[in-house]
Amino acid sequence: MKTSAPRTVLFVVFPQMKLLDLAGPLQVFADAVDENGGAVYRTEVVSTDGRHVKTDTPVSIATHAMGSWENERIDTLIVAGGKGSRAAALNPVFVDGVMTLANRAERAASVCTGAFVLAACGLLDGRRAVTHWQSCAELSRKHSSVKVETDPIYIKDGNIWTSAGVTAGIDMALAMVAEDIGRTASLSLARELVSYVVRPGGQSQFSSTLDRQILDETGRFESLHEWIADNIDKDLRVDVLAERANMSPRNFARLYTQQIGTTPAKAVESLRIDAARRSLEESELPVSEVARRCGFGDDERMRRSFIRVLHVSPSDYRQRFATGQMTGSDALPGAA
Repeated sequence: MKTSAPRTVLFVVFPQMKLLDLAGPLQVFADAVDENGGAVYRTEVVSTDGRHVKTDTPVSIATHAMGSWENERIDTLIVAGGKGSRAAALNPVFVDGVMTLANRAERAASVCTGAFVLAACGLLDGRRAVTHWQSCAELSRKHSSVKVETDPIYIKDGNIWTSAGVTAGIDMALAMVAEDIGRTASLSLARELVSYVVRPGGQSQFSSTLDRQILDETGRFESLHEWIADNIDKDLRVDVLAERANMSPRNFARLYTQQIGTTPAKAVESLRIDAARRSLEESELPVSEVARRCGFGDDERMRRSFIRVLHVSPSDYRQRFATGQMTGSDALPGAA
């Protein structure tokens, strides 16, 4: 079987770019192969002058000049993000170079704050877009014509893609691979890279698990949270948790709320929703069975929690984000 010519993926960088914004997506495309083992993509890195570009680490990146690609076919153009993105977005020579390449590309994209460059090029006008959550307000303020969304991991609007902070660029790249050569290939790449398989773009860039870890900076309740996750279908009332923590219910509830910033009951609900989300994404279990396994008792109780916290029903959540890669006992962490 004849192998088709590799698709060209061009990465645009600038001084003080974030190294992982380039390295993560670049690795995804570089590792993608077809059924014959041939490279699916040809990857190149370009800058304004084609010299080595300093990143925000001690590593510098070798590049080609943007001008050398003005008459070449470009399938995908990706602008990295990082500390230098604002300065790059104000550099008319750089912006003109990106616009020239973007006009030749089948699709254009940004990782993290690379969105400021795409916005400066006018490529995000009237489009939905996302960037790192810490920079969403700034992007919206500076570019009022851009429909900035703070939550998604990545957004595809027409042939323009934008991704949230840093590692979200890997998710976006995997989604592009899935679009180009199929979901199976994308999932295989994700496993090879030991990446989360595979976060849909509409998922939140905020992690409730990480939030708990940050708030519980002393690690006082870390083992309790792990135990809850492993026993998510069990009775997890305050007195049960207090006994597990070797504390009186009253003292436990007071200290937990003070430390974590939410009541034990709300924390348990959040952990149950997290478990249910994973099961809905990765399994084909009936919603009622997911509700039972995650400790909600019945699907109506789980539906009310989903509507209140996620503003979407379990069925609608599954329709939007299901990957269907696990079944049965594999659907939940710690399942026998």
